[in-house]
Amino acid sequence: MHGYTSDKDAYLKRLRRIEGQIRGLQRMVENDEYCIDVLTQISAATKALQAVSLGLLDEHLKHCVAQAVAEGGPVADEKLAEASAAIGRLVKS
Repeated sequence: MHGYTSDKDAYLKRLRRIEGQIRGLQRMVENDEYCIDVLTQISAATKALQAVSLGLLDEHLKHCVAQAVAEGGPVADEKLAEASAAIGRLVKS
């Protein structure tokens, strides 16, 4: 079981909302909307995705990483390295 499983429905709801934002962006471009308006909506969709990713990262740290660290051994090292790499990717995005 993954750390986000208990909040899976909430994550799916948020992702569906973001999907709707992206479809709205496509319509805006198809309708030749004003550039700044499109960019504003892109910023909103980006922030929404970042919020989802931070929530998933938090769940991963609290569940998967914490459990691996409690058990110790090479799996703990692997989970810590994996989380560190994920944080690095999020910071770069």
